[in-house]
Amino acid sequence: MEQEKDNKTLYTFIIYTENLPGLLSQITAVFTRRQVNIESLNVSASSIKGVHKYTITAFTDQEGAEMIVKQTERKVDVVKADYYLHNEVFLIEAAMFKLSTPIVLAHQEISRQIRHSQARITEVNSTFCIVSMAGVTEQILDLFRKLNEFPGCVLQYARSGRIVVTRSCQEKVNAFLHERGKAIDAEDNL
Repeated sequence: MEQEKDNKTLYTFIIYTENLPGLLSQITAVFTRRQVNIESLNVSASSIKGVHKYTITAFTDQEGAEMIVKQTERKVDVVKADYYLHNEVFLIEAAMFKLSTPIVLAHQEISRQIRHSQARITEVNSTFCIVSMAGVTEQILDLFRKLNEFPGCVLQYARSGRIVVTRSCQEKVNAFLHERGKAIDAEDNL
């Protein structure tokens, strides 16, 4: 199921970079110049020592996705960039809800919705309770909408960006780094 908005498809961009200051602004500038709004952004260390992984989602067309990847890879400190459709990755997001304890206690339906969504209550006091949930965007937004039907119930809400791994056995960056290593070794032997 591909997500679409204004005839654009939601793409997940995975960008590997060296861990240097200022790269985030350079990468987001590529999206800004192409007038593509970033829907979510997650940055973390990758499984490769010294390499960070940026996971960015944005609505664009295939030509726009290709241009973003090409322009991003031109950055000196970018190791590799790729784009993926929804069915090419495993993904998850996290969300936290701070809910009014008195309203939760007054409406059993709220607890039912939390259980039905496979969310869990992680903290409770007389003023508020914290609910955490992991899932895909649609599931998280569905719970938010249901909780929001109870006036004053949702005190705070936060959702993370996507956490993604590709469906292939190894990410494309591994093959790229392996080939680059062979090329460097060949140059050293000249």
